[in-house]
Amino acid sequence: MTAHAQLLKKAKQGRIDVYFEGDSIVRRWGALDYPELLANWQANFFGWNAANFGWGADRTENILWRLENGELDGVNPKIIVLLAGTNNIGTQPRDERTIAEIARGIKAIIDVCQQKASNATIILTAILPRNDNMAVMPTINRINEKLAEVADGRRVRFLTINDRLADSEGEALVGVLDERDKLHPTIKGYQIWADALKPIFQELLGPPGATDLAPPPTGDPSAARRLQ
Repeated sequence: MTAHAQLLKKAKQGRIDVYFEGDSIVRRWGALDYPELLANWQANFFGWNAANFGWGADRTENILWRLENGELDGVNPKIIVLLAGTNNIGTQPRDERTIAEIARGIKAIIDVCQQKASNATIILTAILPRNDNMAVMPTINRINEKLAEVADGRRVRFLTINDRLADSEGEALVGVLDERDKLHPTIKGYQIWADALKPIFQELLGPPGATDLAPPPTGDPSAARRLQ
């Protein structure tokens, strides 16, 4: 709830043309507590008024709750970049019923985004490979197949970079995932994502501006409390 209050405040600051939503994979890219990743974020997106609304450990239902409770209200971004679902999968393979439920959860997020930001183009990013248990890769692939069917190519565009992050078996290429958790991208992994996003931003928004009006990046709002 502390983070939610912080993000509600952030949503009312500055100008946000590109709204990133998701879990920790999204959050780390634009957060004060990951300065090297934040530097990569700023190097790629400065001038497009991009703001990060990801939050760590969020499942689809958590993201949906945050959106339904004000974090997108009145923002009116032109682009929403969405990456969600890996925390619903976890480290174990899932059956077809659960796969369908996770896909429906992501579709529900898309629906609320379209209700609250009707003019936005949604870039629905495929769930990224995770190598903490290779047995989950078929589950990820099945969900991504369902997500690709959701996209109409216009208001919702499906974007996968998985073939640039991993081989045909889903094993990550050298240096693109954090060696400690085999889940979160490294700077190299994030740059692959940025290189896929920027042509779409250029198409929809034009070249980045000389200044950036997005709200300042945020960090972990509980960190200061822990230091007291």
